[in-house]
Amino acid sequence: MVRQCFILFGCLALGEIIVSATGVKLPASIIGMLILTLLLKVKVVKLEWVRGLTDFLIANLGFFFVPPGVALMLYFDLIKAEIVPIALATLLSTIIVLLITGHTHQVVSKGEHKVRKKMHPKKQ
Repeated sequence: MVRQCFILFGCLALGEIIVSATGVKLPASIIGMLILTLLLKVKVVKLEWVRGLTDFLIANLGFFFVPPGVALMLYFDLIKAEIVPIALATLLSTIIVLLITGHTHQVVSKGEHKVRKKMHPKKQ
């Protein structure tokens, strides 16, 4: 459990260091998650090393949404006054995210297919 926490919080700390050193406009947690993904992908960190803690965090993910949900209640008047722009922005951003995600998936799938063809050419 200590190793799992060290790896996850170490990646988060590296994200914080990168943000403070470079001034990049991304949340440190996102950069830390990208670092963890890279370390897992290049097999520097094994999935088994972090699986227990990550499974626990995912199983209890709903718990982490309670404080922001409660905080929203403080702004019901503002939300009610601006419901149309909020709804339009939510709808438009959802559509854009779906389109970009679908396009990215297609590009990555085509690239993976080409790599597989080069690695395992059919014998003729």
